[in-house]
Amino acid sequence: MTDHLFNLHGDVLGAMRRGPKHFAKLAFVIAEADEPADTELSHFRDRLIGASPGDELTALWHRTLTGWDLAEQADWSASPARTDERRADTYTRLGFGADLRKALDHAVPVFKEPGPTVISTTPTSWYSRDTAAARSFYWDAYEQLLRRKGWSDAAVSGLDEASHAVVERLADPTRTDAYGARGLVVGYVQSGKTANFTGVTAKAIDAGYRLVIVLGGTLNLLRGQTQRRLDMELIGRENILRGADPADTDALIGVDYQDDEDWPAKFVSHGGRPSTRGSFDIERLTTRDDDYKSLATGIRALEFDKQHRTQPLYAPDNLHRAAARVMVVKKNKSVLAKLITDLKKIGPMILSEIPALIIDDESDQASVNTTDPKKWEEGKVARTAINGQISQLLGLLPRAQYVGYTATPFANVFVDPGDGEDIFPRDFLISLPRPTGYMGVRDFHDLDRTDDSTTGPAEESHIRGIHDDARGDRLQEALDAFLLTGALKLYRAANGVPEGPFRHHTMLVHESVRMAEHAALALRISTLWHKAAYTGQEGHDRLAALFASDFRRFADDELPTPTTYEALKPHVFRARQLINSGGTPVLVVNGDTERDYAQPDLDFDRTPHVWKILVGGTKLSRGFTVEGLTVTYYRRRTQQADTLMQMGRWFGFRPNYRDLVRLYIGREEPMGRTRTVDLYEAFEAICRDEETFRAQLTRYATLIDGKPQVTPAQIPPLVSQHLSWLKPSARNKMFNAELVEIRSPGEWVEPTAYPTAPADLRHNAEVWRPVLDVLDRDISVFVTLAEDDRGNYTRYQAKTALLSHSQLLGVMSDLSWGRPDLFAPHLAFLRDSSETGCATDDWVLILPQTSGRTSVEARIAGSQPLTLVQRKRNARGVFNRISGVAHRQSAERIAGRLAASEDDPFASQFHRPRRGAVLLYPVVDPALGDPAALVSNGIVDPAHVIMAAAFIPASDPSAGASGCVRFRAIDSSQAESPIISASALR
Repeated sequence: MTDHLFNLHGDVLGAMRRGPKHFAKLAFVIAEADEPADTELSHFRDRLIGASPGDELTALWHRTLTGWDLAEQADWSASPARTDERRADTYTRLGFGADLRKALDHAVPVFKEPGPTVISTTPTSWYSRDTAAARSFYWDAYEQLLRRKGWSDAAVSGLDEASHAVVERLADPTRTDAYGARGLVVGYVQSGKTANFTGVTAKAIDAGYRLVIVLGGTLNLLRGQTQRRLDMELIGRENILRGADPADTDALIGVDYQDDEDWPAKFVSHGGRPSTRGSFDIERLTTRDDDYKSLATGIRALEFDKQHRTQPLYAPDNLHRAAARVMVVKKNKSVLAKLITDLKKIGPMILSEIPALIIDDESDQASVNTTDPKKWEEGKVARTAINGQISQLLGLLPRAQYVGYTATPFANVFVDPGDGEDIFPRDFLISLPRPTGYMGVRDFHDLDRTDDSTTGPAEESHIRGIHDDARGDRLQEALDAFLLTGALKLYRAANGVPEGPFRHHTMLVHESVRMAEHAALALRISTLWHKAAYTGQEGHDRLAALFASDFRRFADDELPTPTTYEALKPHVFRARQLINSGGTPVLVVNGDTERDYAQPDLDFDRTPHVWKILVGGTKLSRGFTVEGLTVTYYRRRTQQADTLMQMGRWFGFRPNYRDLVRLYIGREEPMGRTRTVDLYEAFEAICRDEETFRAQLTRYATLIDGKPQVTPAQIPPLVSQHLSWLKPSARNKMFNAELVEIRSPGEWVEPTAYPTAPADLRHNAEVWRPVLDVLDRDISVFVTLAEDDRGNYTRYQAKTALLSHSQLLGVMSDLSWGRPDLFAPHLAFLRDSSETGCATDDWVLILPQTSGRTSVEARIAGSQPLTLVQRKRNARGVFNRISGVAHRQSAERIAGRLAASEDDPFASQFHRPRRGAVLLYPVVDPALGDPAALVSNGIVDPAHVIMAAAFIPASDPSAGASGCVRFRAIDSSQAESPIISASALR
């Protein structure tokens, strides 16, 4: 039966490409009706109110209204995107009354989810929404497939917006002069970056890009996964078959996916070869099983048919009639070498005409140059193999656009902006929003908790320790949890929950990178599993107790969960059968060769059900998606934040079972001889690093007077490090990183690299002179809590002064330093007056007055008499430490790092919120001679004195400041210039 209302609304909305117009008037014209369409609007309202799930008309309006909600540049509305005001403007333009507005708001709530954050220098005028809509064959097919897969309208609209934001920042494929943009897209670990670059590929080839090279991982397994995804969701059946009759079995011999259970039903269909339907075909230069080997037909493989042979390929009349070529290539030296060799054979004339797109998946892996610049020959850049080959590809294809994708962008941000042949994202950097339904770090860490409890809801629900005081190792409990969660999935599937998300059920055990240890661990797990008595009373009693204490307690009330273990018991039996299939519950996933990954039981695409415990190391920590992951037992350590974040395979989408996810993670694990590391704390720290990065991107992405505040090359210090031992990236990826800020609230800062030149020492004494003049002339007595051998507290005398923050900042800014670069990161923090900056309003200065046998009193630059102290420089010309431990305790009490104490009343009475403390020492190096000999008539020459200071900024949790360090990339083209002025950091 014809849906008259749906067809009419589709025609009317199709005529509103440039924004909403008066609906009734436009419908009257399109329908060629004899009277206005007010009655139709009444029918529309009634249908909205009574619409059932999946109603096509409601879905049509959901897509349309959401698109208007999201439009950042809407010339028909002055209201911001994603607001009720924008929606009100839409209704006004449509001519809708109050009743219809109310019905639509209920059916299609205003889309207020955050969009992508963009920092860009690239003009976007060439790729408008009209341009995208005019040529959208492959995007339309991809969008429809996503909806059939169950994507919500909001999710599809969000992907549409994010992929559009990337494509509009590529160069216009029809432009006369060749330009290759360089960009970086930052997503979340396991968050659907592939969906974004599939959308980008669809839109880009619709727009005119005719060669797409996807660098898809470092393993055949990962490359094959990416190829299959593009084939299934974008390229489609007809392009795979290349005109072969799908009913002709002989014609299908050797065609991909004949052994794939999803073929052909779940592969997108274009309803015939695209070239016969007014569009263009896609030719695959790689297949699911075959990486790039050579251009099968030699030079002709990239000779595009031209309608007008006298015009270049990029001329619109030629471009939009030519087929596109797509290849998914492994990031492998020999594979890329074959591709480069073949491209060179084609020659620069043909290559210079091809609008190309290079998508680099996991672009911080293998792609970044990790050679040490200090070892380069003069005037010559030495590149690692993959980085050099990517540079060659970009050089051979002058119209190639490079877009890197990663969830851990720190290594990419550290690429030299001044290296024109490298992959620094000079044109744009886009941070994707957190997708709806995604489980990320925030779902496992209670970062915003303000109460005094030791744990919050996220940690209580999902986090379990590796050890238990009563039982020791909790690996057996983790195995029990894996079996229980499998049974709960089966229970839910039997009680109305769709089975799709439960097709695979996995557990990940990640303890070591050493392959020799994996086999032993797998044997231990297998032994525990078979001795667990899951078919006996002992095992069932243990499972019942865990179910009651854990999974029943934290179950999602909106999903079916049995009230008793007895109701779950039949499903425990079936879950155990599935996990034991093949004779073992455990699979080891490691190795340096491809055959180590060619395990049928590990193929999530071709195997109907993977219900296994996976044991592995590095190869399980990047790119490889562990489908159905529910329980993780994790204790692998690393000292690089990006590596640790990529190991978080438990991040991702967990539809209908996110309440079942459990992470057993190491707390206070040994690290070296004396240190321990809390892996849970480490993940929390890198979460803060990541959020700081994204927050500052958002801050600088806002346009001012229609222009960007900064370019990608001018991004201020964004890469933070909240744990001293956890670096943002591997050392060989940080050769080009410059430390620019050390944020240290409540932490000691003690510069030790002071100048030696007499002129600099005299200058520093003059800088400190105004402070010395305001020192209290009465001696104060401080009491520390460090007891001596007789149990007495230590007391010391000191002169004090109260300085404003601006006074101390003025002093620190004017001082001369032996190594200015070492103090500059601390000075940057002192200068930061933002909410998360240096939360210190004033400072108590303490100048200890010692009375030992080596103490000498003298006037410095006309000051009152002060005690000189002796400190010796080491072989490197710097001091090891200047401040005394007893003095530091008083300063820590003033700054709030130590609690106030009645035993030290003078320091305690100085304490105030947002107050720091400074210890100042006039230091004489014994290498200059006896300090007493340097004093004449009670005066010492300032050229013999080092005015040394140590300070501790206020420790005030309510101020929002947190300790970390920050880095930026060094720009070789501006070696003597800062990337961004200091004023922009305030």
